[in-house]
Amino acid sequence: MSADDPRQALAARLRSLREQHWPGHGVITQLQLAKALGGRKGLSVSLISSWESTTNPHVPPVNRLEAYATFFATRRSLENEPYRILPASELTDAERTAQAALRDELLHLRMKATAEPQETASAQEPSLPGFWHFGDNNIVTIVCAQLPDSLRQTAYADPDSPDYAALYTYADPDALIELYGHIRAANPTTRVHFKPAPELERDDYSSHLVLLGGVDWNFVTRDLLDRVELPVRQVARDGEGDIGGFEVRREDTVDLIAPQLTRDDRLIEDVGHFYRGVNPFNALRTVTICNGMFGKGTYGVVRALTDSRFRDRNGEFLAQRFAGAHAFSVITRVQVVGGEVITPDWTLPETRLHEWSESPG
Repeated sequence: MSADDPRQALAARLRSLREQHWPGHGVITQLQLAKALGGRKGLSVSLISSWESTTNPHVPPVNRLEAYATFFATRRSLENEPYRILPASELTDAERTAQAALRDELLHLRMKATAEPQETASAQEPSLPGFWHFGDNNIVTIVCAQLPDSLRQTAYADPDSPDYAALYTYADPDALIELYGHIRAANPTTRVHFKPAPELERDDYSSHLVLLGGVDWNFVTRDLLDRVELPVRQVARDGEGDIGGFEVRREDTVDLIAPQLTRDDRLIEDVGHFYRGVNPFNALRTVTICNGMFGKGTYGVVRALTDSRFRDRNGEFLAQRFAGAHAFSVITRVQVVGGEVITPDWTLPETRLHEWSESPG
């Protein structure tokens, strides 16, 4: 990363605010700042660190930079521990002026950082291996759901038709095409193939398994989830008007996290589930599940780790948050705007609806 990289300039400014803004006070620790910016729930220290990184800085969302501006607009933020962000109504005129100036400065730096060419796919390609690089040259099998017969009412899905194409019988073809190409590119010397669940052979189960789609139509996903002690259960869609969801066990309660539809049944937010663990059929291989209540949720989970703008930061988040874990999962929002899937940014706490991990042994 060059010295004049705008992302690095923003990261350096955030670090200088924390370490040098009030010289007489001394350095504010990342933990103290994380607690102040995150309110009752707090933020993770690793998130603050990623925003200040000198090697690969992540760009904070606008609302976090606005919180920075308010926090550093007044020394009264430090009157008591834990430090806090004062409500706007409590700021003096001088503090409001300082807050506005700092906010404009930080958002200007952010605008330059997000407009930089490194956000394009071509500049991201050197980091392609990332999360989907398995590193052992062992076979990777992508397992897809198959559409039920009632949804294959077209000649293209009829094996006896001269126009037959097998992909017309697959559920989640957009997620499959996106993921298959990416895994092939990240593992150029590895055999990567895909099959619908009913066509899996015995030896396929002991390869690296990547499962697309949920328990409705992908029985391999259903079987694998039954074999792991995960506090998450997918509730299948049961007939017209039933959108299902993911049940999450939280101590003494069970919460249902469901997609959001408008009154005219347009999907505006799906719920996706990402899981990575040890393959129960072969301890030297992995199993990964990319799933959603609807196809857009599955596609969003895939895009979280293939989209050139987000895959590195999301992969690094997983590596930091679940370092050393035997298995882990994330329930995520998948926003849908104008029918288009918006790639989830897992560094934003509000995007992650539930997290779970299991230590080795």
